[in-house]
Amino acid sequence: MGWYTKLKKRLLSGNEAVADGAFAAGVRFASAYPGTPSTEILEHIARRPGVYAEWSPNEKVALEVGIGAALGGARTLVAMKHVGLNVAADPWMTLPYVGVNGGLVLACADDPGMHSSQNEQDSRYYAKMANVPMLEPADSQEAYDMTLLAFQLSEKFDTPVMLRLETRISHSRTVVRYSERREEVDYPYGKDAVKRVMIPGHARLRHPALIHRLEEMEGEAEKFPFNRVEMRSRAVGIISSGVTYYHVREAFPETSVLKLAFTHPLPRELIREFCHHVDKVYVVEELEPYLEEAISALGIEVIGKERIPRDGELTPKIVADALGDLVAVDLGGAARPSSREEAVDLSWLNSVDLPNRPPVMCPGCPHRGVFYALSKLKMVVSGDIGCYTLSVLPPLDGIDCQVCMGAGVGMALGLERAFSRSETNAALSRKVVGVLGDSTFIHSGITGLVDMVYNGSFATIIILDNRTTAMTGFQEHPGTGITLQGERNPALDLVELCKTLGVASVRVIDPWDLKETERAIKEEAASATSSVIISSRPCILKQRPVRDERLEISDELCNDCGLCMRLGCPALAKQGEKPAIIQELCAGCDLCEQLCRREAIERRPLDGR
Repeated sequence: MGWYTKLKKRLLSGNEAVADGAFAAGVRFASAYPGTPSTEILEHIARRPGVYAEWSPNEKVALEVGIGAALGGARTLVAMKHVGLNVAADPWMTLPYVGVNGGLVLACADDPGMHSSQNEQDSRYYAKMANVPMLEPADSQEAYDMTLLAFQLSEKFDTPVMLRLETRISHSRTVVRYSERREEVDYPYGKDAVKRVMIPGHARLRHPALIHRLEEMEGEAEKFPFNRVEMRSRAVGIISSGVTYYHVREAFPETSVLKLAFTHPLPRELIREFCHHVDKVYVVEELEPYLEEAISALGIEVIGKERIPRDGELTPKIVADALGDLVAVDLGGAARPSSREEAVDLSWLNSVDLPNRPPVMCPGCPHRGVFYALSKLKMVVSGDIGCYTLSVLPPLDGIDCQVCMGAGVGMALGLERAFSRSETNAALSRKVVGVLGDSTFIHSGITGLVDMVYNGSFATIIILDNRTTAMTGFQEHPGTGITLQGERNPALDLVELCKTLGVASVRVIDPWDLKETERAIKEEAASATSSVIISSRPCILKQRPVRDERLEISDELCNDCGLCMRLGCPALAKQGEKPAIIQELCAGCDLCEQLCRREAIERRPLDGR
């Protein structure tokens, strides 16, 4: 198709800008596993013509199929969040040895502040560890432009390139001016086993080549157009990258700034030159002291994490509060507020009585009944990553431990083995249950179940099958049989899969039936063989049942025992001295009715009669 141009200007999130930049670069293949804050990259590019895009079962598979596509001659985009890169680390570390054919860019979104993550992780170290170039955009315009440049670097140096994003880059919207153009590329495939088959003998040849390539890329970093020196007062120089550049500019508009965008390998001569022209140097960066340590290793004295928080997301106010007194002295003046945040009067917030709004599972959530039963039976529950993790909160108190996706299964095996060989905890060995969602089971729980069967564990696994990847916005997965681009293919049969893996007992329950749910957990936990319970009901937000009746609590029959309130359902609330059902929220799951021993919850027609 060649090139076509038409100037455009749009308001885009960083994720959308990455997708549009990849499309303009001629990407023909894109893969990911959904994970906030990176999810929208694939959802956006999947709508562009000429691009094959897929949700993969997990991030490791997403990168592996991406590698295959790149070697096959297609420019390729792979996206994931920071913890997903942990899953993909195995192919990631060897890919630089193998190299690319069509360019391959990995867009990895970190989550400072843990808005939707189980840890704060600085993925910049993954670029350094793998010896690959890393670019850090500061806004949506740079996300677009640097995605285009990333593919050029990838093919020029025969290497994957990491595009490192952060939550504020991924989700904030800024104006992007771009030429809507698409470069069509289709590189020929050629065999090269010495370069692409990493047996030890070949890998030993490739490692020196990788190191030499990194040295060549240092020259590229020195002249990278998005590294920028802004000289103002020579008394203070601040070095930053990514979104923190804007925090620095807002907090300290009078200081000189070195904005870094090519952050591995670092432009060392540019850094030295900048620091030579200022009297004092500060480093402002989110999370770990990645830049600070590298610049200090050059023999340059800097102030960074001794003042800048190492945890959480930075803001202009946090930066101003951390360095304001020092910078004011350096500039020869008194400390003063310098960020817009401090200038705005927010004192009125202190006088507003805002209600506490803890995160809870939705009214009618199919997971609620399972966790109520687990809590009632006092089971030892190893959980997983999903919206069901909210069951850890009162009143359900349904999860004992949780680490990462898929670990709910493996931890159940470990707990059961430890308890069964312990005099102190032996009685708990029959109470171990591992819980995870359908998408999470497919992501990385299957191998844990294989391990349980292989090693003869009798722990019980509950798969919460709500027919979607609910936590990140209802993405499809192999269990639904619907692809990212809307094609219908055979859906993975979880029952038959578990049987094929050798699970002795596989049963399906309706989690809206409390008696059945409790009975199934009791029976399977008492079993001496491996067992899986599949809790099967669609997410209430994806498929809401049609109701012809409403539930109401009778004031005359209710004695305020509080049993229904133990469900933690947002549709149940105290109104006066007794609980009441909020009709606008109630989904009609009937769990509260099943619990009420006094039959105080009555069914009435929806018309109110």
